[in-house]
Amino acid sequence: MPGTDIGIDLGTANVRIYLRNKGMILSEPSVAAIDLESEEMVATGQEAYRMVGRTCDRVQVVRPLVNGVISDYDLAQNMLSVYMKKIGGSAVFMPRVVVSVPCVITEVEKRAVVDAISSTGVRRICLIEEPVAAAIGAGVDIAKPHGVFVVDIGCGTTDMAVMSLSGVAVSQTIKIAGDVFDDHIIRYVRRKYNLIIGKRMAEQAKIEAGCVYPQQETLTCRVKGRNALTGLPQWVDVTGEEMLEALLEPAMEIVQAVQNTLESTPPELMSDVYEDGMYLTGGSARLRGFATLLRKKTRIPVIESEEPENCVVTGAGKATKFIDDMENKQYGILNPLSAAY
Repeated sequence: MPGTDIGIDLGTANVRIYLRNKGMILSEPSVAAIDLESEEMVATGQEAYRMVGRTCDRVQVVRPLVNGVISDYDLAQNMLSVYMKKIGGSAVFMPRVVVSVPCVITEVEKRAVVDAISSTGVRRICLIEEPVAAAIGAGVDIAKPHGVFVVDIGCGTTDMAVMSLSGVAVSQTIKIAGDVFDDHIIRYVRRKYNLIIGKRMAEQAKIEAGCVYPQQETLTCRVKGRNALTGLPQWVDVTGEEMLEALLEPAMEIVQAVQNTLESTPPELMSDVYEDGMYLTGGSARLRGFATLLRKKTRIPVIESEEPENCVVTGAGKATKFIDDMENKQYGILNPLSAAY
């Protein structure tokens, strides 16, 4: 596939790749398994994710991406190389890439993302801020002089921004998202039932019964782990009301950040947001009751995407059409891409 343009979402939980005019062609967990003796990578993606919590002393499963940025450069580079080979096969594959990054990111973190992707053999790299990509992926026209508010709740960070004329007017990034929800579930189950559970069990419980606003339906999930007092295996059935009690605190911190962003928004853009509503994207936006909670606390309509977890990568893929405009600047064209390398 020489001469191809692709969009990449380097998520804390998943790496997603979108091929222009074809759609999403890869979605793999952002994890890698390392052999500690040889210091070599032995598995990535789904294969490595199945090992989480089930490894021996010789193998360690790690996340090379934390809070939307690279925490282990060599591992991230090797993992991305594996994924690029998957989509490119044996052919010479030198695509142009648009990659999403958080709104609040340092130059060092930005350079680490660029270097890790360029090492896989790409021709050109452009960056796009995650809320901008999420808005494009949600089908919103951000090129008009009209305010658009997007809240992207991922696994490592929650990014929110008010946009207009293809750029960000007000933005904020907080490190409260899916991972923090999992941690609160682990602590709640430990405190109430003396039951120690792992990250995967907490995530499963969040998907099956997690909510941040009272639900009419009865939700229950069975969590299994080790009793903290006896050391023996144990399970308990956790209800939706208990999950609400565990998850409400971090959910309210996200709501508070949304309110702070709205307070910083210029009045004209604020009137547009109040009229149109806010767009809710990101994998953790699937948590039951999040849209209702935001609607009740901000008194602003909330628009939920059909596939919120894919909005960022879809937007990055659609933004590849602006790569040529980074060099050939034309009058009247506003570019949503923030930088090119």
